[in-house]
Amino acid sequence: MGNKTLAIIKPDGVKKNVIGEVIKKITAAGFKIKALKMVRLTKDSASGFYEVHKERGFFADLVEFMTSGPCVPIALEKENAVADFRKLIGATDPAEADEGTIRKLYAESKAYNIIHGSDSDENAAIEIAHFFSRKELLENYTD
Repeated sequence: MGNKTLAIIKPDGVKKNVIGEVIKKITAAGFKIKALKMVRLTKDSASGFYEVHKERGFFADLVEFMTSGPCVPIALEKENAVADFRKLIGATDPAEADEGTIRKLYAESKAYNIIHGSDSDENAAIEIAHFFSRKELLENYTD
């Protein structure tokens, strides 16, 4: 079990102006924010980040969506971070998400699901490095 994960408040969450509410739920669940910034992804950056989905039918739409406005990547720390964060955000489809999860509260559809969460400890490390340099992470961030 790892102790780090990446969250991204996607462009739909930024547009809905729920960044504060989402961050409040994340910190209330015991996650520590180790780095946070607002960025506008380029097509190359979004394509690289979601490269694992390159062969899937939704890839082009996903890249277009993720470059449609600013997003907020957040490096998080907590014991069992990946699993706990996935539980906090809920199912990809908000109609199937548990009550009280971030997606149930704020997402409008499977395509516009407001937030990304790493799906494994290995991907968490890769994803955090995509957005944050070691220098940007707080000094006490664990490897």
